[in-house]
Amino acid sequence: MGLFTAPAPAQLAPANPPIAVFPNHVAQQPTTLVLKEKVFSLTGDSFSVKNAATGQTVVKVAGKLLTLRDRKQVTDASGHPLYSLRSKVITIHNVQVGESPDGKELFRVRSHRLVLGAKLTATFTNASTGQECELNIKGDMFGMGSVIRCNGQPVAQISRQYLNAAQYYVTVAPGVDLALIAGICMAFDEAENENRKTE
Repeated sequence: MGLFTAPAPAQLAPANPPIAVFPNHVAQQPTTLVLKEKVFSLTGDSFSVKNAATGQTVVKVAGKLLTLRDRKQVTDASGHPLYSLRSKVITIHNVQVGESPDGKELFRVRSHRLVLGAKLTATFTNASTGQECELNIKGDMFGMGSVIRCNGQPVAQISRQYLNAAQYYVTVAPGVDLALIAGICMAFDEAENENRKTE
């Protein structure tokens, strides 16, 4: 991997059983998402998340104005609420929590600041098995990309080009929840931004 290039594509085997919080959003085949931050949005925290192959919207993400905590509202392509993603302000590490519309915690992404990038741990109850699940993400020192792993196995890969820091490409394995991965990637973006602020 070069200094300013994305990592080589990971081999992504289908997840069995599926890894999901939102079973209706599980990828049926290898799927690449494009997460693009809307630079000119009023909040600075709005994203578009589309299927790279078809151009179809997967989820819509809007930042909220005038809130005490950083909060993003995530809906499906039709505008039905899925979850809100917010920062917890009372923790030592940066923690992003995905909450259902009725306030129930669906998943949590904890950031551990490293000298050479960000490391994140996402935890949630897998809708497929009813058991606790953990995904681990480690970013490189330039924020160029990372592999998301479950029990050491790659389930998604995040990459971006050096000259286009506001846009991520995320390749997701079959059997993995696209809406969940979108939330994890937004938390990854937040952690990388925090790392750059403190460098």
